[in-house]
Amino acid sequence: MKTLRPVNVVMVGGGWTGLAMAKEITHRTSLNVLVLERGLPRKASEYMEGMDELDYSIRLKMMQNIADETLTHRHSMKDPAMPVRQYGSFLPGSGVGGAGEHWNGMSFRFLESQFVLKTHLKEKYGSRKLPEDLAVEDWGVRYSDLEPYYWKAEQMLGISGKAGNLRGVKQPGGNIFEGPRSHEYPLPPLKMAYAPSLFRDAAEKLGYHPFPYPAANASEAYKNPDGVSRAGCAYCGYCDRFGCMIGAKAQPSNTLMPILSRTKSFAIRTGCWIRKVVTKGGRATGVQYVDAKGDEVFQPADVVFLGAFTLNNVKLLLLSGIGTPYDPATGKGTLGRNLTHQVFGVATQVYFDKPMNLFMGAGSLGVMVSDFDGDHGFDGSEPIVRGGTVWMTATGNRPIATFGMMPTGVASSNWGSGWKAAALAWRDRVGAMGCAGEHMAYRTNYMDLDPIYKDKMGDPLIRFTLDWTEHEHQQRLHAAQIQGKIAKAMGFPYQEAKPTKAKYNVTQYQTTHVQGGTIMGTSPDRSVVDTNLRHWDVKNLYVMGASTFPQNASGNPTLTALATVYKAADTFVAAHGGSRGQKEKA
Repeated sequence: MKTLRPVNVVMVGGGWTGLAMAKEITHRTSLNVLVLERGLPRKASEYMEGMDELDYSIRLKMMQNIADETLTHRHSMKDPAMPVRQYGSFLPGSGVGGAGEHWNGMSFRFLESQFVLKTHLKEKYGSRKLPEDLAVEDWGVRYSDLEPYYWKAEQMLGISGKAGNLRGVKQPGGNIFEGPRSHEYPLPPLKMAYAPSLFRDAAEKLGYHPFPYPAANASEAYKNPDGVSRAGCAYCGYCDRFGCMIGAKAQPSNTLMPILSRTKSFAIRTGCWIRKVVTKGGRATGVQYVDAKGDEVFQPADVVFLGAFTLNNVKLLLLSGIGTPYDPATGKGTLGRNLTHQVFGVATQVYFDKPMNLFMGAGSLGVMVSDFDGDHGFDGSEPIVRGGTVWMTATGNRPIATFGMMPTGVASSNWGSGWKAAALAWRDRVGAMGCAGEHMAYRTNYMDLDPIYKDKMGDPLIRFTLDWTEHEHQQRLHAAQIQGKIAKAMGFPYQEAKPTKAKYNVTQYQTTHVQGGTIMGTSPDRSVVDTNLRHWDVKNLYVMGASTFPQNASGNPTLTALATVYKAADTFVAAHGGSRGQKEKA
């Protein structure tokens, strides 16, 4: 094995969290940072060369190679686990920027109650009302602790939106259920598409409080505090699963890399397959990896940060023997526990009487209702203790993925000339509303190493033990009723959502928002890292990203992941002689 020259900080993963932390450290301390990324380099300019829907959206060009590494899944400890052979329920990104290159830009702050969920639920409902085997935890930080870091992330990304709670004063047109914000959004909301505007009007008629999605798609030209400029959105509809061809969508390649690429104390190395964190005497001494040439390499470092996708953060710690693996039979151990996803419901389709121009859109263009998010509006008589949001989006009606949407019974079969004629007749006249609910943590949902299946390096695959519970089924039923009310108020024919009580399905896309496994907290008995993301057992090892979330809110996790990184960066920088201000390096 080849040993390389030591560095101050080695960062595993070149996505949002790794690059954001690298930028903070290199610009505020004298430390040098090396980022190790498994995938290939990415440049914002390459997205101008082609936006092939088949290549990117169907064949998933920007995702990890599932032939090299996958996961295994089972519904319970009693079931055999089988490897996932094609992407389904989530899509892990690959390359510099990670999933931050192919995301849609939805940028939510979590509700105040989410950060104290264990305490909140017990105080509101008592233990008898709560679902069996519930394992939710308090984060150890509160919304008020993260609020300034949310704002910092929103400025870096250039979020478009409308505040609903400005310093405690409710603001019409925004999300009045959000926690208090210190500032209005950096940019005004995106221009609203026709179909979501009809959803908004119907929701208002019912007494709900609709608001535009907070979007990392710039509504107009924007320069962030780092001096990075981006163009305003062109509403081309090619956001999720694509990199933005004009740079209007915030991505690591067009927000953080322009700064880091001219920083002398920063370096990034691609094609690096990390196999373990090496420790000695209770401290991390570096990481072992296989480089792009296939050689085994040891990279010494004073400090190690893990900023990979949730699965990979957990897998690396398990392979490295760092921490105590979770045992669901005894409830002991912390590494791998509190696996959560995101509860997506069944769509309610609305059939319009004319074309909606739905081919124009953006990844975060839409209207949302949060009146039933968290436990807003709940009096305790409901079959659920946490709800979610209901929405209608206009993210871009691309020709391959959305072709064939039509009312049930219009065509006699799902192929042939009759089906094609009906599909063309209904093209651009079908809108869909959906829901996103909180996924609470349960003792039965967790990650560990598979005892049979291995990746291309010969290391065990990560194993998911995950299934939906009755609570998630009831969440979908509750949301479907709200969707139906809004669809009826819109005044067009619609097809009701009919959720079933199916098991968790690895072939059906949910979202790419997988959380847990290395959760944060205030006690090593209940968490893997502390509230500054430092590992309890290895003090010079840090873990970042959604793997540190004790459970997931209804909203997408990116903004909260960045907020926790910025908070941890302040503590780390202060401990290493840095400043709170920005110290640029030529």
